[in-house]
Amino acid sequence: MKMKAAVMTGVGTPLEIQDVELAQPKANEVLVKIGATGVCHSDLNALGDKTTPKPTILGHEGAGIVAAVGPNVTKVKVGDKVALSWAPYCGTCEFCVTGNVHLCETAFGPMFEGTLLDGTSRLSKDGETIYHNSLLSTFAEYAVVTELSCVKIPEAMPLAQASLIGCGVATGYGAAVHAAKVTPGSTVAVFGIGGVGVNAIQGARIAGAAKIIACDMKQANLEIAKKFGATHTIDVAEQNADEALKELTGGYGVHFAIDCSGHTGATESAWKGTRKGGTVVVVGAFNPAAALQLPAGGFHRVGKILKGSFYGDTQPYRDFPTIAQLYLDGKFMLDELILGRIHLDDINQAFDSFHDCNCINVGRTVVEFSLQEQMEQVKSTESVLTI
Repeated sequence: MKMKAAVMTGVGTPLEIQDVELAQPKANEVLVKIGATGVCHSDLNALGDKTTPKPTILGHEGAGIVAAVGPNVTKVKVGDKVALSWAPYCGTCEFCVTGNVHLCETAFGPMFEGTLLDGTSRLSKDGETIYHNSLLSTFAEYAVVTELSCVKIPEAMPLAQASLIGCGVATGYGAAVHAAKVTPGSTVAVFGIGGVGVNAIQGARIAGAAKIIACDMKQANLEIAKKFGATHTIDVAEQNADEALKELTGGYGVHFAIDCSGHTGATESAWKGTRKGGTVVVVGAFNPAAALQLPAGGFHRVGKILKGSFYGDTQPYRDFPTIAQLYLDGKFMLDELILGRIHLDDINQAFDSFHDCNCINVGRTVVEFSLQEQMEQVKSTESVLTI
């Protein structure tokens, strides 16, 4: 089938709106009509990465409606609303069978090669292969994805808000709720108040933390953090963060610190500002050449935990519907994360905003298709696809 997509044709160059071909889903795959897709900073990173296969269709935060299913699909059916996960798991490796699906590595080989799980692409133009991105490629009208990337969400869930769940929202929420395991009445510090950090704040608030301290060097982000549940803020450009954290916690330090910044200096401050027996969770990705330096003296006496967390220890089938229901119940803020709504034709505007230091970066620009259009196209697709 033909569809419109935003195609990456070169490193750092604007995406091109093209008509491309999308093949039918194979066994254990699903055709999704994309209703909305967030534009994430990770998409900008991929656009600037010379190792990204080209041409490719970027996009890894999406939600839509199931338009068709391949053989053996059992988790979703045509017409279901779904949020998409860019980290499907195999279900059979040691990590999966012990409940740690976020540690499954099945997807990474195909992800880096720009294919789906079977090592092939469903995308092409004029007979030439177009590559997938993050096993999803949501900057398009449709996507063929593995069944394990499709998570059914409540019918009442709006797709623009749902599109944000699958990346930064789930990562931040999971970092607080699952990786750190924030407890009621505890104190929490969150370093790096971006798209992940504000959702770590939300996760800590929902988990019942009594004091949530946002740490950043951008004053505008600290003000935004208060709207999402931060009770205190620390401007790390003006204050020594670890000393400030101790001052706010009776000299002890926080129970939990979550570093979403990707900077080793922030992790070091988080460690020093966490009390004995506390937990430091690192979500941000460090520069591989960087080194993390922690005090060695008395290390065995402090009883602290330092933990890396990939995807916020998220289990999509558990967490996506939970977050969606929290939003519908008025307990999780997603509307406020939508910075703007644009058409696919205007997608390069979202990338341009990443380079504007005056733009707010706590949230996402969302590429959105109308619900009426979605339903009409799903019905049309059902009539022409026999799978």
